[in-house]
Amino acid sequence: MPRTKGGSKSRQRRKKIMKLAKGYVGGRGRLYRSAHETVERALAFAYRDRRVKKRTFRGLWITRIGAAAKLNGISYSQLIKGLKQAGVELDRKILAELAVADLPAFGQLAETAKSHLSA
Repeated sequence: MPRTKGGSKSRQRRKKIMKLAKGYVGGRGRLYRSAHETVERALAFAYRDRRVKKRTFRGLWITRIGAAAKLNGISYSQLIKGLKQAGVELDRKILAELAVADLPAFGQLAETAKSHLSA
């Protein structure tokens, strides 16, 4: 039986990898083996970092909320506890946006949290 070399399927598979490696420098963008290794690594990082991005943003939001809370004379943890007791269901993303864009509105939320802490 004659040897089969893969034909169109192999070519399609290699072409897909080379398309993903477009823009890479040197052999990484021109040689299949180097391109394949680099693309696999890049895809692994992309998969991992889609999850890491969520953690990073949450940390940024907490930092912003904490800074704005300090300006209003309350700690971050006390602010969150007070808002929870007040029944205010705003997530950290929205609270951070308010802290940056609308400080008076954030101040009102901080006052609400303070009043529910002492009660």
